[in-house]
Amino acid sequence: MSELRQRLGRDADGQLDSEEKESELENKLDGETASDSECKSEAAQAAPVDDTPEVLNRALSKLSSRWKNWWVRGILTLAMIVFFFIIIYLGPMVLMMIVMCVQIKCFHEIITIGYNVYHSYELPWFRTLSWYFLLCVNYFFYGETVTDYFFTLVQREEPLRILSKYHRFISFALYLTGFCMFVLSLVKKHYRLQFYMFGWTHVTLLIVVTQSHLIIHNLFEGMIWFIVPISCVICNDIMAYMFGFFFGRTPLIKLSPKKTWEGFIGGFFATVVFGLLLSYVMSGYRCFVCPVEFNNDTNSFTVDCEPSELFQLQKYNIPSVLRSVIGWKTVKMYPFQVHSIALSTFASLIGPFGGFFASGFKRAFKIKDFANTIPGHGGIMDRFDCQYLMATFVNVYIASFIRGPNPSKLIQQFLTLRPDQQLHIFNTLKAHLVDKGMLAGSEDA
Repeated sequence: MSELRQRLGRDADGQLDSEEKESELENKLDGETASDSECKSEAAQAAPVDDTPEVLNRALSKLSSRWKNWWVRGILTLAMIVFFFIIIYLGPMVLMMIVMCVQIKCFHEIITIGYNVYHSYELPWFRTLSWYFLLCVNYFFYGETVTDYFFTLVQREEPLRILSKYHRFISFALYLTGFCMFVLSLVKKHYRLQFYMFGWTHVTLLIVVTQSHLIIHNLFEGMIWFIVPISCVICNDIMAYMFGFFFGRTPLIKLSPKKTWEGFIGGFFATVVFGLLLSYVMSGYRCFVCPVEFNNDTNSFTVDCEPSELFQLQKYNIPSVLRSVIGWKTVKMYPFQVHSIALSTFASLIGPFGGFFASGFKRAFKIKDFANTIPGHGGIMDRFDCQYLMATFVNVYIASFIRGPNPSKLIQQFLTLRPDQQLHIFNTLKAHLVDKGMLAGSEDA
């Protein structure tokens, strides 16, 4: 009996030793992954590729590298600004499609970095599942947006009404399918790496997809809530670069050695002034200030309304301290211009931290840019690192200080209720108005 116990003990110890060895091997493989990825990144970093168009290379061949980079960035920045004006002219629906295309490209750039880092281990289904989760999250967010903003259209079409009713259940089922596929794809000795990449994908979805969805929400509130914040970020980026290029002497942050205090401060003041001027011009046009709505009569999306008080000129008294300086007692401004100060301040003081975050991410993987999509600027994600943070702030700002109850949405939802529910709400509202003295009661009548 004692011999049997000793034998069982030796077998148990041998099994534990085997499991410990497998665990050590897995840890070793995980440790090698980081070092291997750094070696690959350093090798890639050692041979930088000049992605500047040949035409510009020839035209600027006699300039120093510093001034050559200045001209390349300037020319391509002007080209992007022209493209931005064109898509604004095409309207909100085209803008929404452009935002979605930018979101997909940014997701691709970040996922590609993860794929390149762990490429040698050939993790199964990594890219397939990443794109599948992107599809699921977009289906959920866009479905919520369509149901919220275009309720009348959804209720009128039977297929859309069914999809809207069970939208969240369908979205959850789609995500659950991907979750099960991930569990089935787990491979021994690569468990930790696969969970790393599972987390990589979901953090990317949180940063890119969620915040791009907020951009679309801002757009539906009125194009001015889309254009002014984005333009403020662009202005701050340009003016900070200009001030830093000509006057920069004092380094700002170690993550971005080329950023200077002179550029940071100069960009702030230039952005605030730019935001005030742009807001004044855009507040006078209904096509910019009116929310995007679906018109049942024309069966089309319209941008037409009676501008709210936020976009109507009002007189403001100038503080007595400034009256002696400028000689004015009052000034006419749109209330939105006051809000634009908050937007431009965030864009110039907090927005750059989105860029610093991206710089830290790139340094962690020893890469210069997310991609080489735009010569002199890097990838699309390099241009939108601050925009996503700005979009989140604008959405929170609108929900906290601007948006109120929407009567048209309430009426649309009221009309979809059963007759007995509508009658109950009518009687409740009537009794409330009578109590308030805003409506005569039956006895008074």
